[in-house]
Amino acid sequence: MEPNQKIILKNKIEESILQTNQEISELKELTKPISPDCAIGRISRMDAINNKTVNEAALQKAQNKLKKLNHALSKIDDSNFGKCSTCSGEIQEGRLLLMPESNKCVRCAARF
Repeated sequence: MEPNQKIILKNKIEESILQTNQEISELKELTKPISPDCAIGRISRMDAINNKTVNEAALQKAQNKLKKLNHALSKIDDSNFGKCSTCSGEIQEGRLLLMPESNKCVRCAARF
């Protein structure tokens, strides 16, 4: 990978980290416990509990993404950055721009 491509990708990773941190903050607010004394109807309360569960799953996914983004940022200067962890081939530049946390090429990612 060329140095100017790494600079672009590093900026993209940093931007994604900021967006993911913001998403995590919003999801943490949505996953706070639902007070039992809150006077909402039974159906509305069930909807709120269901939404909380969905938001908890989204929070977990966002936290995992943040972890992968931070790992990618720490490894961006390594000589093997941008290489597939399975086949050691080059990860497509477009894939890295869309999913900078990727550590597998499209072909290997499709197999798993």
